[in-house]
Amino acid sequence: MARLTFVRHAQSVANAGGRTLPHPTIPLSSTGQAQAAWIATQLPVDAGAVHVSKFDRARATAGPYCARIGIDAQVHRLMHEFSAIDPARIEGLTGEQRRPLTEAYWARGDRDARMGDAADTFGEFVACVDGFIDGMEALAEGSVLFGHGIWFGLLAWRLMGFEADTPDDMRAFRAFQVALPMPNCAVYELTGTGGQWHLRYRADLARGIAHLATD
Repeated sequence: MARLTFVRHAQSVANAGGRTLPHPTIPLSSTGQAQAAWIATQLPVDAGAVHVSKFDRARATAGPYCARIGIDAQVHRLMHEFSAIDPARIEGLTGEQRRPLTEAYWARGDRDARMGDAADTFGEFVACVDGFIDGMEALAEGSVLFGHGIWFGLLAWRLMGFEADTPDDMRAFRAFQVALPMPNCAVYELTGTGGQWHLRYRADLARGIAHLATD
């Protein structure tokens, strides 16, 4: 039975309400740095490999853990976050200012819409996550994955057998993803064999992370 652990990146400056920066280079906030240091002490010490997205906030979250267990992180080409809107179109906007544009995008439900040259289409994002799923059982036993919330939401959606082809599918996925527990440094454990996967949310670790944000 394959065993994987997924970790959402720690708090970034964008999560903390900062203005829009180029998606790949958004750094961790000071709280995020503390979260990354803490979660590193809670994760398995026997990881067969550590995989990260190409984005700085995922790589920075993995850093303390990799230092602890003595493994270099590998950038996985299919783990990057969904860039629904070209950052150039929302440059300088806060999260609240970006919200109407994001809501309009999901309400439209066009899987082929490209909101700027540096944006992904939803269809491309689905193909990326489906490609990752195809290779999950080939990952090293006990691999730990540091990635992104929407990415993992779609992974869970597809593992549950839901479609992502029509506008209704896209809107249904968005409602699911928004409701999925996914605080910064959320941890999900995945176990599976023969293409069947079981997901377990580590609510205990989420409570520990929440204390860091309030102490």
